[in-house]
Amino acid sequence: MPDTPTTAVLFDIDGTLADSNYAHIDAWWRAFRAVGESVDAWRVHRAIGMDSSMLLEELLPDASDEVRDTAKQFHTAFYSEHMPQLRLLPGARELLAAVAARGHAVVLATSAPQNELDRLLDLLDAGEWVSVVTSGEDVEQAKPDPGIVRIALERAGVDADHAVMVGDAMWDVESSGRVGVTCIGVMTGGIGGDELRGAGAAAVYDDAAALLADLDDSPIGALAAGSATS
Repeated sequence: MPDTPTTAVLFDIDGTLADSNYAHIDAWWRAFRAVGESVDAWRVHRAIGMDSSMLLEELLPDASDEVRDTAKQFHTAFYSEHMPQLRLLPGARELLAAVAARGHAVVLATSAPQNELDRLLDLLDAGEWVSVVTSGEDVEQAKPDPGIVRIALERAGVDADHAVMVGDAMWDVESSGRVGVTCIGVMTGGIGGDELRGAGAAAVYDDAAALLADLDDSPIGALAAGSATS
């Protein structure tokens, strides 16, 4: 089709479009206590956005598989308590609309499990602008493994040179970088700009609203010329 987008902007959701990272921190912190483990909240925060199996290996290195599996189940239960209170971050929907209006495919490149993703999609209410959505069912391992980014590109029908990723964590920057996709960082997940840039982010903004205000001068603006540049 002649009007099929040849460029794409991939968005992480948790911490990027939705204010959900601290709900995950609380849920994991409580889950660890529930299985008799003590993990400082700041350490949990550092691992948010990482594949859950990797997170558990990182934070419970000496625990058995049974303890880790139980902690994961507790996390799911505790996080579900937060889901009704989740809200969008400033500029989230407006940014998706603006990206779509510029002719780019809008891709939600997340590995959230389906029950969490359903809530996030309801919250975004952005079906008219979104072309592709991934989920945890699409890959065996989440970020920083680049699998979800590869699948997002394949489904959007674009190559890495014609795409930009927007995320809030080092894992977003790392996973996109491993397949050659330029990444923009936002600080709404609680990770500072220096660290995001150090991980390889081409640009860093406070939030989606700040990126929207600078959209045409950001790496997304470079897509109009046919490639993303830093």
